[in-house]
Parts: sequence; C-alpha cells; structure tokens
Amino acid sequence: MRRSAFLLALLAAGCAHRPPAPPVASAPAAPVAPPIPVAPGHSIDLAAMDRSVSPGTDFFLYANGGWYAKAEIPPDRAFAGVWQRTIDQVEQWNRELLTEAAKGADPSLEKIGDYYAAYLDTQTIEKRGLDPLRPTLAAIAKVAGKKALAALLGSQLRADVDALNNTNFHTDHVLGLWVEQDLNDPSRATGYLLQGGLGMPDRSYYLDPSAPMEAHRKAYEKHLTALFRLAGLSKPEARAAHAYDLELQLARTHSTRADSEDVSKGNNPWPRREFGARAPGMDWGAFFGAASLAGQDSFIVWHPGAVAGLAKLVRSVPLSTWKDYLTARAIDHFSKELPKAFVDEHFAFYGTDLQGTPALPARWKLALRATNDALGEAVGKAYVARHFPPETKKAVEKMVADLVTAFGRRIDALGWMTPATKAKAKEKLATLKVCVGYPDHWIDYGGLSVARDDAFGNFERAELFEYRRNLAKLGKPVDHGEWAMLPQEVDAVNLPIRNALDFPAAILIPPFFDPSWTAAANYGNTGATIGHEISHSFDDQGSKFDAQGRYRSWWTPEDLSHFEAAGAALAAQFSAYRPFPDVAIDGRQTLSENIADLAGLDVAYDAWLASLGGAPAPTQDGFSGPQQLFLSYAQGWQEKRRDADLRRALASDGHAPAHWRALTVRNMDPWYPAFDVKPGEPLYLAPAKRVAVW
Repeated sequence: MRRSAFLLALLAAGCAHRPPAPPVASAPAAPVAPPIPVAPGHSIDLAAMDRSVSPGTDFFLYANGGWYAKAEIPPDRAFAGVWQRTIDQVEQWNRELLTEAAKGADPSLEKIGDYYAAYLDTQTIEKRGLDPLRPTLAAIAKVAGKKALAALLGSQLRADVDALNNTNFHTDHVLGLWVEQDLNDPSRATGYLLQGGLGMPDRSYYLDPSAPMEAHRKAYEKHLTALFRLAGLSKPEARAAHAYDLELQLARTHSTRADSEDVSKGNNPWPRREFGARAPGMDWGAFFGAASLAGQDSFIVWHPGAVAGLAKLVRSVPLSTWKDYLTARAIDHFSKELPKAFVDEHFAFYGTDLQGTPALPARWKLALRATNDALGEAVGKAYVARHFPPETKKAVEKMVADLVTAFGRRIDALGWMTPATKAKAKEKLATLKVCVGYPDHWIDYGGLSVARDDAFGNFERAELFEYRRNLAKLGKPVDHGEWAMLPQEVDAVNLPIRNALDFPAAILIPPFFDPSWTAAANYGNTGATIGHEISHSFDDQGSKFDAQGRYRSWWTPEDLSHFEAAGAALAAQFSAYRPFPDVAIDGRQTLSENIADLAGLDVAYDAWLASLGGAPAPTQDGFSGPQQLFLSYAQGWQEKRRDADLRRALASDGHAPAHWRALTVRNMDPWYPAFDVKPGEPLYLAPAKRVAVW
C-alpha cells in the first residue's frame, strides 16, 4: 500500500515498509485494549491538528502537530503513530483469538492455538536450552569438504525471502527461493534465486564508510561474539571475526537496492545445466539435490553477481571459516525460539542498536507474530469471521470500482500519452484483479505438524512446510486467487506480475476507513491507498508488465521519456528534503513510491468528486470537502520515529519518511485554494513546478 516496498518490482509493489519487528521477551500479560474509538460524526482527528502552523508552511504539522508534540514512542517500539496504533489494535484482537484457541474449545482452531501456546511456554524452552539447535550445529561441524558444504547450503534453502516486507532484497540464508509467475511465460510458476546471507539489513551496512555505519559494524561484531559465547563455543572472538569477514565478502558481491529494483537486471533465466559455467566454484548438483530442486530445469537468477560471488567464496574461503559463519547464522536465525538469553542478545543488536528501541515488548507479541508467520491464513480466516463485516467489504469494493473508473478517465485525458499506449493501459486496467479483505480460498495446513510443547520444532517444521508448499507450484499454472498478504496484515500490495492488488481486512478499519465517515475522508485515506496501488501497475516498473503479467514493455519510447522527465522532477523535489542536516531523502531511491503517492491522491480526488454526482460536498467541523480529503490523507501519515530507525530507513528503504510523504499535496492544484496557500510560503510551488504524472 502507500507504505510499500516495490520488492523486486515484479514480486510485490506497494507493500508495507514497516521496520523489522523486534524480538520480544517474557513479560506480564497486558490488558486487552478496547477498539480504536471513532467519534460519531467526525472523520478528521481534530485534536491531532496544530492550527498555529500554516498549511503552506508544513502541512504535516498542520494536520498532525498537536499529536506530534505530545506523542511518546513506546519503549518497545521504533516508532509511534496511526499505523502503529492500528497494528496494536489488530494484534490485540488476534491475541484474544489465539488465547481462546489455546484453550482448545474449538477443534478447528486447535493448530493455531497449540502453536501460540508453545511459544508462550518459556519454561519448557528454558529447560531444553540449546538442545534443539545442537543437531544443526553438529551438521555444520561435520562438513568434511566443499561438496558437503554445497549440499548443506542447499539443504538450508527456504522460501523465506519476505517479498512484502523485506526491502533489502536478501534472505537469512545464503540464497533465497521465491516461487512466482515466470516473467517471460505467464502460464507457469518458476523459481527465483535471490542474494542472501547477511546478518545486517543491507550491503551498505558493511561498505558505507560513514560514522553511523561504522558504529553498527562494531556493534554487530560484538553481537556475533556474544552468540558464540552464549552457545558455549570456544574462541568466540576469533570465530566472530571469521564470520564477519565472510559476511563482508558476501556483501561485496550483493547488488545495490537500485539494481535490485531494476527488472531488466533481475530477469536472468539460467538453465540448470549452465550454473557450473556461470557460477563456478560450487557443486551445484549437490546444492540443488539437497534443496529438492534436482528436477528443476531453469531458474531466474535475480542477483547473478551474488550467485557467482557465493560460488567463488565456496571455492576460495577455508572450510573452517564457513563453519564459523554458518554457526553464527544458525544461532541468530533460531534465536527467538531459544532461551531468553538468546532473545535478549538478538534484541540488543536488532532492536536497540539498529532501531534505537530501548525495551523488549511482551512475549505474547512474539508468539502472535510467529503464529502468523507459520499459520497465517488459518489465523486470518478466524480474524475476518470476527472483525470484517460484509458491509465493509461491499463499501470498499464500491470505492475500488469508482477509483478504477477514475483512473481510466485520467488515462483517456492524458495529452502526452500516445493512442497505442493508452489502448494497452486500458487493456491492463480492464484485467486488473482487485481483492478486498481476504482470499477466495484458504491454504490447507493439514500437512503441518504442530506440538504444544515444541516451539523450536514447530518453527523448523513450519519453514519446511512453506518451502515444500512453494516447491509444489513449480512448473504449474499460477493460482491468481492466492494472496500475497494475510487478511490480518495492516498493509496492501500491488503484484505487477499477476496484475493484481490485495487489500487485507486489517487495513480497512478506523483510522483508515469507516463506512460512517464522510466520503471525502474515506477517499482521502483508503481511496488514496487504493489509487496508489492501482498506479503501481502503470508506473516506471508496472509499465514493464503487460495485462497478463509478462515482462514486456508496452510504452512507446516517447511516452516513457515523458514519464521519466516527470519522475526526475519529483525525484529532485524529494531530494531537497533533509530529515537530518547531514542526510537528505534519496529522491531516486524513493521515486516509485512517491509517484504512486501522487497518482493515488490524484485519482482519489477525481473519484471522490464523481461520487458526489454533482451535489455539493458536505462540510464537517468547519472543513470543506476538499479540506477533509487532504487532511485525511495527511493524517494517514501520522508518525514519529526514533532517529536511529529513521536513519536506517533513509539508507535502505524505498519510501520517503511519512512526514514528507504528507507533503505530496503541494503538487495538486486543488490543495492551494482549499487552504489558501500563497506564493512565498515554504510549500508553495508555482503551477509550472507542480509535478503532474497521471
């Protein structure tokens, strides 16, 4: 959705860019929060505003300054705001659901209840200590040669690349597998191989010479040392140095974020028989055999440099160094399923150092997230039965239809787009599949074994279940009814390769949507989200996929040139914003999302006007219809972040920070008369300087 990560451009556009969820430790159960209050008759959060700030000076603070001045970031969070409040509410609802399921009264919920209960059983986890991990550590220690190393690496391959939330294009293992529609053949699913193996978020954390990154590197080396020490292994400092050095070498082979987002650089079909020549040094037969992929005749290698670099390192790096590295990665990977000392250490680095979060959240939150990861659609099915009424689904589907119609009208009205490109755009719009609330059918988890007293084993089995579920799709027609998100996720996503959008039930609640609100407020918030996602199907990346999801550009060179010129102007606009004196927003890095924000708000405004049917827009609390729409949009970006987390996002995220995304309004002509913004005010743009894309 608007907080999206256009991951791999094809896999998931417009999904949430939330910071990684911090690990959690045991804590007393907190009282269940009541539902988010909605004041009857009010669509705008009046108390959040700061009317002492001129809208033309800082529209974010005008809409949110009252809240921002008083907001405190919880000690177990990296940020606070409207998104976090909604996530908290959904978590509380799901906590109630899973607590009931864990009591065993409903047999249909037994599996999710047992998974949740096992995570909460910290007494058993502490009692077993490191024992559940010892077979994995022993397997690493027993590796006797490079062929055996290749087999071990292959056996660890998992479908654990988070295509929706992982904005850094790597997996915890040395390579990640993603099974999705083939870029070049929409009739079948294929396997994508992605770079992986880094313990820090991105290659820049290893290679950027700046002082903050150097501090993170030092903290990470201490973290690695602590892992070896906690595991009772000898020479922890030396082993940590070996592990870090290998990660550094892996990081040097990784693609940058910009290159990872470039489909033309990622679309690299490799026949299985050519891996030895294209990436020499790895015994690929042993690797793919151990990964249960011996029968797969080809892959799309999204990061060829990283795959070739990995193979080279397998050949050149001593086996003892590989063992130290793999031991560290294994301990880190399973740390949340181990005793509290491991959880604490994991949080000290990933929560406090990387995100600036000082305190651990409650244990139940980790149990909830783990259950969602393992049995997400089983939880989602129960969630929508309780919290997503049919009338909300119908209201949102009506809004979707209005927005699709409005987008089509904007395409028709484009003076710069040639008739040939318009025809292709309208064809793609006509076949766009928009899914609201939840999938048409649910994943069957019957093959996943869950034990009420085995949190570690449940996690291992769930990873393997998901991997095998994905392997079963290879070479078969793509199921376009399968969702890429969970109904209980506060998020939304565009899938260009499927020409589809998913809007989960959890994002369609206050403070984002309420059927009782004015149309202006709903279109300004959720309407802009839907418009944002629709636009991703037609932007600089979406234009590379046709109506069937085939990787094939349907723009003329002249149209693309015009689009790129408008994008350059928007990139320059955002690059001028400086969240810190020493760091500016990277307008190029955030361009796709900034274009989608602007397009989404444009189409939401048009659809709202059309929804009035020529009638005057009702005022509310003294605000006109246009004012309500723009305020609702800006209040959807209500957020306050810790400095460390904001710096992390500026370095590696494809989204501009929320404060500056709210300023998208300055490119829209109707915003100026709505708030009487005049020349000379900081946000004023002369009409010729206002960026217009769609």
